[in-house]
Amino acid sequence: MKTSLALVITMFSFSAYATDLGSASAIQNKTNQSSIHSQKVINSSVQKSEEFNEDIRQLNEELRNLTIYKKHLKGLITNQADEIESLDHQISSIKETRQGIVPLMYNMLDELQTLIENDKPIKYKQRIKRIQELRSLMTQADVSEAEKYRQILEAYQIEFQYGNKMATYRSEISLKGNHPHKLLADIFYLGRAVFVARSIDKSKFWTWDQHQQQWIDGNSKYLEKINQAYELANQKIAPTMLLLPVSLNTAEVK
Repeated sequence: MKTSLALVITMFSFSAYATDLGSASAIQNKTNQSSIHSQKVINSSVQKSEEFNEDIRQLNEELRNLTIYKKHLKGLITNQADEIESLDHQISSIKETRQGIVPLMYNMLDELQTLIENDKPIKYKQRIKRIQELRSLMTQADVSEAEKYRQILEAYQIEFQYGNKMATYRSEISLKGNHPHKLLADIFYLGRAVFVARSIDKSKFWTWDQHQQQWIDGNSKYLEKINQAYELANQKIAPTMLLLPVSLNTAEVK
């Protein structure tokens, strides 16, 4: 009976131990599973935290960039406002300039025409025609004031060149006297100092009298020099010294 009782106790104790061991193992497993789950939660939280931190970093970077861009835009807006103000001022100035330059151009044309009419009649018809064309140009709406002004200045430049140029051309001249008549002649001019006309056959010439505003017979002793002057102007002979009659009045000489 003692032996049987000990065996029963032993079996009971072993059974109880086995039960406790199983319970402990189950608890350990649950604990491990819980730990694994907790670790996953922690890992997930850490990952999300890192993602949040990255998002925050990117947002801060974007905020910084936006702040810089906003400052840049503010500068642009300020500059544009200054440009608008400047353009408004320029437009106002342009209006005032246009109002002033148009009368100036008409005055320039009047003065140029007066100059031509009081000058020696070198290519007179051509020069007067240029003035008429410029006056017609002034009324053309499709031509800018700048272009009109440029062409007027160009006309002044052409007139200036007559004062220091040597050339010849063929034109009709009017001779006064007992038998007024017109004839075709070769014209020679050296600036505004010498202005002569020669017959086509080169047998005689006339000089321009600025005071009388007419052609007068030239002194035959100058005819050879006059013919040389024509050849020189047409580059048929080498440059040389020539003695020529001048076409200047007393005021021009002074």
